[in-house]
Amino acid sequence: MSLHDDAVLVLKGYEDQPQLRQAYLDHLEAHADGMWKACHAGHVTASALVVDPERGRVLLTLHRKLRMWLQMGGHCEPGDASLAAAALREATEESGITGLTLLAGGPVRLDRHPIPPPCHCHFDVQYAAVAAPDAAHAISEESLDLRWFSYEEVAEVADGSVLRLVEATRARLDV
Repeated sequence: MSLHDDAVLVLKGYEDQPQLRQAYLDHLEAHADGMWKACHAGHVTASALVVDPERGRVLLTLHRKLRMWLQMGGHCEPGDASLAAAALREATEESGITGLTLLAGGPVRLDRHPIPPPCHCHFDVQYAAVAAPDAAHAISEESLDLRWFSYEEVAEVADGSVLRLVEATRARLDV
């Protein structure tokens, strides 16, 4: 199965955000290359919020280019077998944490946001990845900083998109 086909199946199985979900599906139907950065009409990306539920905290990266505190994530690559695999790869690469596991139940949220030209937007499929309480992280080349924040602290450093992802993840964790 292609990554494009996997994305369609994942999105068809995602029950929240029906209008946005349909926009993602419409995009993929209209663009055979809609999974790839080269698609200037916009492309699907995969991200994961790294959480430590036992300590009530999330790991955010200070993105080098955007200079914003964000979850780990980025572009899909040809070697990614699925959206979930892409999200887990990105979370592992950008956090330096091995042994992350995606929260069961598929994506936590969808977030479509504009990006600078030549592309128009990212259709981000957002997961949550659970880290062990003693997990050691390491800053990647894509980050200026990497830091754990309590759930409550996120509102002080991140934008609404990240805050909504944290809230949705906490709801999924039943915290």
